[in-house]
Amino acid sequence: MTTLERQSQRLLQIGVGLLLVASFEGFVIPYFAAPRLGLSAHTLSGLQRVLLLALGFAWTRLNLGDVPSRVAFWLLVYSTFAILAAYVLGAAWGAGNETMPMAAGAAHGSPVQEGVIKVVAYSSAPAGIVSFALILWGLRTGRTS
Repeated sequence: MTTLERQSQRLLQIGVGLLLVASFEGFVIPYFAAPRLGLSAHTLSGLQRVLLLALGFAWTRLNLGDVPSRVAFWLLVYSTFAILAAYVLGAAWGAGNETMPMAAGAAHGSPVQEGVIKVVAYSSAPAGIVSFALILWGLRTGRTS
């Protein structure tokens, strides 16, 4: 099995895993300190699972070497879970207004909580952008044998 095939399989597994996590997460939304953020995390995990499933099916078509595919894969996985973690932390802590004011509403935590959420959330963006750029580059032509 090639690196791209293994990564494709892992993306599919993570996507289905997110389906399971989101299914259970739906039951606990009312119990979060910030239920609106819990609902946002639930919705975000739905978007992420669709993205990971789609990319999992497309992954073997990437025209990327071993190192760029590993970089793209791990940055994608990190980006996915970092932003989801920021939303879940905000929901659990009743915080996140500084970073995600539309989703968090009035939910404002301690400076440490707000700082953790900010670092985790903001770190996901560059990782995702680099991963998406590598994926786009890998789709420039069909995979060559």
